[in-house]
Amino acid sequence: MGLVKRITRSRAVQEALGFLVAGYLKLVQRTNRFVMEPADAYDRIDMPVIAAMWHGQHFMIHFAKRPQDRAASLVSRSGDGEFNAIALRHLGVRAIRGSGARGRDIRKKGGAQALRAMLRALGEGEMVVMTADIPKISRVCGLGIVTLAQMSGRPIVPVAVVTSRRIDFNSWDRASIGLPFGRGAIVLGDPVSVPRDADEHALERLRQNVERELDRVHERAYALVGSRDPGAKASPMLVEGSRA
Repeated sequence: MGLVKRITRSRAVQEALGFLVAGYLKLVQRTNRFVMEPADAYDRIDMPVIAAMWHGQHFMIHFAKRPQDRAASLVSRSGDGEFNAIALRHLGVRAIRGSGARGRDIRKKGGAQALRAMLRALGEGEMVVMTADIPKISRVCGLGIVTLAQMSGRPIVPVAVVTSRRIDFNSWDRASIGLPFGRGAIVLGDPVSVPRDADEHALERLRQNVERELDRVHERAYALVGSRDPGAKASPMLVEGSRA
């Protein structure tokens, strides 16, 4: 296993993997019939924005980007993140390497450099894409993305991109990746703005707003392709009923 790991972490192999992943995603984008909701989504938002996504739904998020939009995406510094960064490069998205801290402000646990890079990107008119989840805790929004919005003055726009034909993985984040020759939906949520003077209670309220809006756009996107979100939170009524 050590030899296999060394081979897959080599630069040449990662370049090849990144190129192949990007090529596959381009095929998925070209061969699915996508609908965008709302149809005038980009007329309603003032670029650049912070595009928020749930972890596991990140493979196809770049489908929502218009050709004229410059974009950068936060990618972890792990070995797996390296080939993700390479794939993004082939898809026209610049990678910003860094990671946040579980349940904490993105400025902590080594995320300060990435935070500065994202602030620069937004200040120069570049859209920033990042997962909203607390690391390794699926579908729970952390304060990192809210902190970035507060410091940059740019709004958070929740985004969901799904396809009718796809592979759903049994991973912690319930990841999905589209398959060719189907239907697709791109849903953009209502922008969430974070005032610079927001206090702790306001930040928590806005964090919850982002979480709810991300859940809503994913539910709607899956409904548009006649499916159900495999990573959706259990209904409180269903959970209560299961205890009876």
